Amino acid sequence: MNPREEWLMQATTRGTSTADALARFDELPPVACAELYGHWRGRGLPTGHFMDGLLESYAWHGKSFVSDEEVHPLVFLRGGARVSVDPWRIPLGLARWPWLSQSTVAGWLFRLGLPLLTTRAPRARLRAMIVRGVVTATMVYDHLPIMDSFRRVDDRTLLGLMDMRDAPPFFFVLEFEGVVDAAAGAA
Repeated sequence: MNPREEWLMQATTRGTSTADALARFDELPPVACAELYGHWRGRGLPTGHFMDGLLESYAWHGKSFVSDEEVHPLVFLRGGARVSVDPWRIPLGLARWPWLSQSTVAGWLFRLGLPLLTTRAPRARLRAMIVRGVVTATMVYDHLPIMDSFRRVDDRTLLGLMDMRDAPPFFFVLEFEGVVDAAAGAA
């Protein structure tokens, strides 16, 4: 296990600070947009952010990248199948109150309402952007002031940095699951 993988394992299980996560992110090599094509399983990286544990409490599965123009930023499993959720339909403002947004009731309501939140349309795009002084693949949400930038931990693992207006950075990890059948889309 290389030092990057070792740090990530420890940070994922024990948590880390935002400052440490930023420093580690800055040390990692950039990612080209085409390197993201495929299905990725996601999990949060706890830093004390108000969104820590939020996606997991809603059974978030990950992200799917079909092409630079066709990205599914929020993928969940429903009945064993991947479904893409339209982020614009989710009240992200509730995330600032973890006691409400991460409650058992909120998770249950989300899963119950999942069919109303799903979409087949892509809801983000990929662009190579300068992030923290380095050009790297960045996912730009279509209807929200959010960008997710990526750096490589190893051949199958990425560290993601979510940049959301008026919020500290949120970190997450993506692990490669497999290629996307472009004819079938992300689902």
